[in-house]
Amino acid sequence: QVQLVESGGGLVETGGSLRLSCAASGIIFSDYAMGWYRQAPGKQREMVATITSVNSIHYADSVKGRLTISRDNAKNTVYLQMNSLKSEDTGVYYCHADEGYINEYWGQGTQVTVSS
Repeated sequence: QVQLVESGGGLVETGGSLRLSCAASGIIFSDYAMGWYRQAPGKQREMVATITSVNSIHYADSVKGRLTISRDNAKNTVYLQMNSLKSEDTGVYYCHADEGYINEYWGQGTQVTVSS
């Protein structure tokens, strides 16, 4: 059974920091591209950051320079370090695992709220 379990969300003031973690089980983690997506109230889910199995990284323009994605294959975990948070970063953050066109999985999401 595949599980992606996010943690680290919460309430933070503008300019603050949070670190999200996503622990994966039931997959060969190193074979998967991992990503973080978010969904704000009333908006569609959008890509925040992705990291491939060979550590190629891509960020949404809105988070470049503030958010950093990383992975630890030994711990089957992907991280999202979020600094200089803004109110527009508020939303539910989802972890995503992608094995190309073969399999993909989503976590249950973790709420991030940035108060102004």
